[in-house]
Amino acid sequence: MKKIGLMGCGVVAQYGHLPAILATDGANGEPGLILHALYDPYEAPLQTAWAMTSSAPPAGSPSGTQPIGPQPFTDIDAFFASGIEAVSITSPAPVHYDNVLRAAKAGLPVLCEKPLATTSAQAAEMIAAMDAAGATLHTAFCYRFSPAALEIRRLVRAGAIGTVRSLRLIYNWGLHGKFSTDAQGNRILQQRRVGRMLEGGPLVDCGTHQIDLAMFWLDSPIVRYSGHGAWADDYEAPDHVWLHMDHACGAHTVVEVSYSYHHTSRRARSEFVYELIGTRGVIRYDREAQTFTVENDEGSQSLPWAPEKSFEGLYAEWARALASGSSELLTTAQAGTQVTEIARETTNQAIASRLAVATAGAA
Repeated sequence: MKKIGLMGCGVVAQYGHLPAILATDGANGEPGLILHALYDPYEAPLQTAWAMTSSAPPAGSPSGTQPIGPQPFTDIDAFFASGIEAVSITSPAPVHYDNVLRAAKAGLPVLCEKPLATTSAQAAEMIAAMDAAGATLHTAFCYRFSPAALEIRRLVRAGAIGTVRSLRLIYNWGLHGKFSTDAQGNRILQQRRVGRMLEGGPLVDCGTHQIDLAMFWLDSPIVRYSGHGAWADDYEAPDHVWLHMDHACGAHTVVEVSYSYHHTSRRARSEFVYELIGTRGVIRYDREAQTFTVENDEGSQSLPWAPEKSFEGLYAEWARALASGSSELLTTAQAGTQVTEIARETTNQAIASRLAVATAGAA
């Protein structure tokens, strides 16, 4: 059982990472994790995370006995001196750089939320520091570990649809809508969506999972890519993006991702589809319909449906990697960096194309 320290106790940590670490308890002889310490520079999220990961003292304990749980820290030096053996980083992206360099200084393995860094130069420095420390650095892409995603990987490797030639990966939604209501009942812009659009838009955020999955399933480098964008709102980044990627194996992937799909509709709707087209058939996963099928020259088969992400699977694999020293399933820091670069450069291409069209139209 490895003692884990988690850095960054915000919303994603609270709903995804922390419950998954607690669930990776070493049952059935599998490697396990112990949530040993929490770090956040802000007291409020730290105390929320500590409360949700702590349990009441055993019956009969003396009055005033503290709940049993991880050690909470707002002091980063005390956090790293607490006896942790590996670090999960779920802090905001701009501080990943500092967090990873501190972990490298301590010689501790790291699982870091995406994006690994805010610039390619920072990512390269982080990777070099971890390599010099002899510690592993992985990017936390949890969509890989859905039972459905792992089954798609197995089917592709087994040749269930022959040679894969085309992938259609669609994730269209409104990110909880354009508007919300404040405490006084006034309609205001929904700030989660605003923040994600200012950080780069849907491809840089959710679309990175689709890019990572294409690389994961095909096990083939991306050799060329380009993209287009559309704007329902007037942010710099497009709120609807199409990305085209050519792989070295000859396959082509299309990623379509949106934060404006029904973003003002009374009834929220979304599309979430994986479709892999091969020389012998098609694999199709539809989250909204909760269907998962493979159809080929032998017939049609319905497979067990599962949600599109799994934090539990991610941490179970990290526990195995920490025990063994390697993993074939986790996203490497180098691959995670490439995924982010593709998403950012494609978004920038779309922005530049929009400006060129506007300039030509004004001429």
